[in-house]
Order: sequence, then C-alpha cells, then structure tokens
Amino acid sequence: QLQLVESGGGLVQPGGSLRLSCTASGFLDHYAIGWFRQAPGKEREGVSCIPSGEDRPHYTESVKGRFTISRDNAKNTVYLQMNGLKPEDTGVYYCAAGVYASWSEAEYDYWGQGTQVTVSS
Repeated sequence: QLQLVESGGGLVQPGGSLRLSCTASGFLDHYAIGWFRQAPGKEREGVSCIPSGEDRPHYTESVKGRFTISRDNAKNTVYLQMNGLKPEDTGVYYCAAGVYASWSEAEYDYWGQGTQVTVSS
C-alpha cells in the first residue's frame, strides 16, 4: 500500500509562491502523479499531472505558465511549484498516484490527505 504525504501548503499573498511536495512511502518512478485541488463549496478538479517515466507534464488551463510539476524519483517525491498565486487558487491540494496520468480521479489508486493553500491579502 503506497502512502502519500503532501506538505508545503500555507497562507500566501496574491502574487506569491509556494512549493508543494508529495512524498511517497515507496518508489514513485512507476507511477503517474496527479495534483488535484478542492476549493470551498466546489468539486475537486485536476491541476496538473505527469506520466511515469516521461517528462511530459500536463496543466489545466488556469494554471499554465504559473505552476510547474516535477518529480525526483530518487527522493520518491513530486513537487508542484506554484508562482503568481491568485485568490482563486485557494483550496486543499491533493496528490495522487496511479498507472496513467489523467484528469479523472478514478484513474488514481492512492491519495494523500491534502494540504491547505490559502491565497489572500
């Protein structure tokens, strides 16, 4: 059973940056990783995903040019660098691991507990 732990969330002013980490209890190199977020009162949505073994990240339109997903397989960790943060980026951010990189939550077998990101002045 793979366990995922997110960290790096917090309170930041608009325009600021945060780097989220998703650290796994086992090897991550065979897994695709997705980052999802859930804003208050809204459904969870995909933010970014990256396939296993390939450096072909995908981003939802609203974060393109601001967020960067990367993976360090030696550390069993995936990062989400978030720059130019906006109030609408506020939410609980989750990482998930699965076989295929997808925007569908059903494709992911393992989930972290989430980390809160709040963008406010």
